[in-house]
Amino acid sequence: MRLIGMMDSPYVRRVAISLKFMGVPFTHEPVSVLRQFDAFARINPVVKAPTLVTDEGVVLMDSTLILDHVERLVPLERRLTPTDIRDHARAQRIIGLALAACEKAVQILYERNLRPVEKQHQPWIDRVRGQLLAAYGLLERELGSGESWVFKSRPLQADITAAVAWRFTAGPLADVVAAADHPALSQFSGRAEALPEFLSSPLD
Repeated sequence: MRLIGMMDSPYVRRVAISLKFMGVPFTHEPVSVLRQFDAFARINPVVKAPTLVTDEGVVLMDSTLILDHVERLVPLERRLTPTDIRDHARAQRIIGLALAACEKAVQILYERNLRPVEKQHQPWIDRVRGQLLAAYGLLERELGSGESWVFKSRPLQADITAAVAWRFTAGPLADVVAAADHPALSQFSGRAEALPEFLSSPLD
């Protein structure tokens, strides 16, 4: 399998780390959707990261859809989704909050880095900022003390996505989402980032 995209995308990094936890071999091709648009388009004309090219040559996109497919390729004991329906619902809630936080963080970063200052719309920025803080506030409560994995025994997809989201946001948007206001997330992310699967997929 080929994973296309830069690790500075939380969605690409989420997939890379998850594949490693599931023991799925892949090659990573760090092609940028911004700086290497044409090269990316030759692999996936939609130019969406992450893109996964399966062993059969099928081009998949969207991190959640990619991971849903990959989970069907591995034995039950290596999957990252709980089988119990109540645990599954909680996992989906945590993943949803973390992905919402990623989405809002990306919107703010794009606004800051790509849109001219005179064209930035402050009411919209304030709205997105509120959504970002709401997502992380709820995620902070979901994680409790941050001293254990969500389902105790090992990191699953809820853990991976929450940790990746926080690491992506904590640096560039520290002025918006303060680590001091999210001690559980900070501790939780630090534990995750020390794992080999995270260390070998560093944020670019």
